[in-house]
Amino acid sequence: MIGWLEPVIPHLKALHVIALAVWVGGLFGLPVMLARHDAAIGQADYSRIRLASHISYVWIITPAAVTAIVAGTWLIFLREVFVPWMFAKLVFVALLIGFHAWMGHHIVKLGETDGRHDPPEPGIPLLLLLVPVLVILMLVLWKPDLGDITLPGWLTEPHGRQLPVSDVPR
Repeated sequence: MIGWLEPVIPHLKALHVIALAVWVGGLFGLPVMLARHDAAIGQADYSRIRLASHISYVWIITPAAVTAIVAGTWLIFLREVFVPWMFAKLVFVALLIGFHAWMGHHIVKLGETDGRHDPPEPGIPLLLLLVPVLVILMLVLWKPDLGDITLPGWLTEPHGRQLPVSDVPR
């Protein structure tokens, strides 16, 4: 660990957890908001719901996602958590990112098709989102020993191959 940055780690963890809560909470809310997009409710209500979902996605949920990912990446390197459970967690974080993009796709389609785009009913997206969220929570809280899985050296050694001073090109 980088010694002089050690006091920053608790603050970085707090930032990561807060941003993650906003991001995932927003991802759980988006399918419900998208289900309310119905041209039959009236133009004023439709415009208000459309604007609320767009602003939520662009100005709250996406910045929270970026903040959570950046803070989490810093934590991985500062804490040198190059272990199999972390790499498994990152696979499920990638699924969260994919879900985030899928919701963004529906928001864009709703804005471009003037009420002709029907977003999915919220039940299936919410179940799809629940899987990676629960797996990430299990991996982070239990930190299972996935010792039978061998990883290549370049994944487990944070500093890579060090050249002796005499071999450094000048």
